[in-house]
Amino acid sequence: MPQQHSKHYWLKWLLVLIIIDIFVFLWWAGNKKERQYDKMIQNAAIEFDVEFALIKAVIWQESRFNEKAIGQAGEIGLMQLMELAAFEWADKKAIEDFEHSHVFDPNTNILAGTYYLKTRIARYKHTDNPLPFALADYNAGRANVLRWSKDKARTNSANFINNIDFPGTRKYINQVSTRREQYR
Repeated sequence: MPQQHSKHYWLKWLLVLIIIDIFVFLWWAGNKKERQYDKMIQNAAIEFDVEFALIKAVIWQESRFNEKAIGQAGEIGLMQLMELAAFEWADKKAIEDFEHSHVFDPNTNILAGTYYLKTRIARYKHTDNPLPFALADYNAGRANVLRWSKDKARTNSANFINNIDFPGTRKYINQVSTRREQYR
């Protein structure tokens, strides 16, 4: 009888170790996926003077690092760029024969997306904290940001966030901000 008890004891420990190994592997594989674009993100961060952790957080939120992601409104790639945003970057860089499909390339997508994010941040530099305004613009568009930026909310980010009537945009700002802190 003691031998059978000992056998079950070791089988339970073996099962626990296998489960731990599976979780460690899944964690490692997930982190590897998140790290695969770090050099490209770093280069874009330097080129456009945008925080690495912010760019990476936007990519996480937009596509979970899926370079082939396609959104319902036609946005594509890691940073889910709309055609107009992609062409804004291509025009600034004087890239000839540019097509929206070019932003399926991860490096192109990260550069164009970071440029676009930078322009959104610069647009709200008159506020106490440009980030919620910029992220709302990136997610819901300029027209909605203008609608939510009334009175004190024009420059005060807390009032601005309170005025956002799209739960998805509030969640977007919160999730990107939280993930940014994790990446820092």
